[in-house]
Formats: sequence, C-alpha cells, structure tokens
Amino acid sequence: MNWITINSEEEVQNIYKSDNYAIIYKHSPRCMTSLMAYRQLKSDVSTVPDVEIPLYIVDVIKNRKESMAIANNFNVEHESPQILVVKNGQCLYDASHEAVSLKATLEHVH
Repeated sequence: MNWITINSEEEVQNIYKSDNYAIIYKHSPRCMTSLMAYRQLKSDVSTVPDVEIPLYIVDVIKNRKESMAIANNFNVEHESPQILVVKNGQCLYDASHEAVSLKATLEHVH
C-alpha cells in the first residue's frame, strides 16, 4: 500500500466516481490523537505491502476544502482523525479517533 496525498477537489471527485475500493485517512497535524493514529497506520501499512487498495491521505488543515468535499460526497460527519472505506460513491465504513485501525478497515473490503 502506498500513501497518496489528496490535493484537489477533482481528486475527491475521481475517488467518488470510482467503482474500486479506496481508503481515505483524514489527518490533522495539530492533533495529538491524529498524530498517534497516523503513526500506527504507517506501521500497519508496512505489514501489508501486498494489499493493492489505494490509501489516500488528506491534511484537514491545509486541504480544508478537500476534507469537507469528502465529508459531503460520502455523507459522513467530518472528524479527524478519520478513516473511510469507499466504493461506488458510498462510504462503506468509517471510524474516527481511537477507533482508527487498518485491520478493522480492511475487514470492510471484500
């Protein structure tokens, strides 16, 4: 799995329109809980290098418009940290704060 940074609302639209699974992690560099979740996710990602699902990251401070577009498009409440599994314009799973876990997230990808 490789981290892909979301830097535009067009990228959010492309994810929304895709019929493939994607994981989106919303991250705040100002939040200690978010930093801890990000550190854990980075560690977990290194243990599953063969998983080929795109893993997107968006900085909710620097890329506020994109972060809000994710919340609006996928009809989820904006939170940070937050992880989502999306496909076909729908959010199939989301978790936030201490519940952010790659293992739990991957259980929602079939």
